[in-house]
Amino acid sequence: MAIHNELGKAGEGIAKQYLEDNGYEILDENWVHGKAELDLIAYMNGIMVFVEVKARSSIAFGQPEDFVHKAKQKQMELASAAYIEMMNHQNDVRFDIIAITFTKNKSYTLNHIEDAFWPED
Repeated sequence: MAIHNELGKAGEGIAKQYLEDNGYEILDENWVHGKAELDLIAYMNGIMVFVEVKARSSIAFGQPEDFVHKAKQKQMELASAAYIEMMNHQNDVRFDIIAITFTKNKSYTLNHIEDAFWPED
C-alpha cells in the first residue's frame, strides 16, 4: 500500500475514534455512490453528519482542510443526497472536515471543523 494510502487510513481511524469518543454514532465508513466516496457518516442529536477526513504529514503546501475543493464538495453533496434518500432521513444534515496533521514523532494534531461547507446549488 502506498504511504499516502496508509496515512489516509490511519487518519480515518483516528477520526472515527474521535467522533465516537465525542458521542457520535458512526453509521457508515467509506460509503461509495458512483464516483463519490463519503469517508465517515455519523449521527448525533438528530443530525446526520457527512465527514471528509484529510490527513497530511506536513503543512508545507497548506492545511489538510484546504484540499477539500469545490469538486470534492460537489461529489459529497451527490453521494449524501443518495444516502439521505436511502436512509429516509428527514432531519438536518451537516458537512464536516476532520483535518489531521501527523508529525515525525508519530503524534498528530486534529482539527474538527463543523459545518465546514454547504454545497452550492
